[in-house]
Amino acid sequence: MNIKQAPQNNSNTQTVIKTVKKQSDWSFKEFISFILLTLAIVLPIRFFIAQPFIVSGESMDPTFATGQYLIVDQLTYRLDEPDRGDVIVFRLPQEPSRFLIKRLIGLPGETVKIVGTQVSVKEIDSDNFRDLSENYITHEKEANLEEILGEGEYFVLGDNRANSLDSRFFGTIDEKFLVGRALVRLFPFNKMDWKPGKFNI
Repeated sequence: MNIKQAPQNNSNTQTVIKTVKKQSDWSFKEFISFILLTLAIVLPIRFFIAQPFIVSGESMDPTFATGQYLIVDQLTYRLDEPDRGDVIVFRLPQEPSRFLIKRLIGLPGETVKIVGTQVSVKEIDSDNFRDLSENYITHEKEANLEEILGEGEYFVLGDNRANSLDSRFFGTIDEKFLVGRALVRLFPFNKMDWKPGKFNI
């Protein structure tokens, strides 16, 4: 096989080499700019607006199952108060590195009472308890408690009352531990949903 050595003093060859080098430098700078721009957009969204979570455990059956992929809205609770019936993600006060997903039952200043399987709430401007309608519950467990919520405190329960670590055991959740509400269920695709599990109770 014959080969030819590239000309040593060919001006056209030198021009091509210089041009390619300039294009290469330009592409690298563009790539770095693109990466920095992407990080500038993605990181604030990731830490302050929305965050992905994967469900693990049975405490929210049948509303959520292990392996389901959720996007959690972290912005709304910075601008507005949580609503009863929201499905929320929060940090466990006794173990802040651990995230839990539960349903919001009691709001600040209210009193939550559980007698048997019936959950009732006395709102701030009321003298009487109101029974909550929770037709999403399929796994019940009896309890007997009454909890008065202070300022900035929330009471949460798992939908699977027979197998859930929630406010019946660790008490109320201070607002500083709230991460956000379930906004989108992305996976599995046949259960894709907007504000999954949201009920007006």
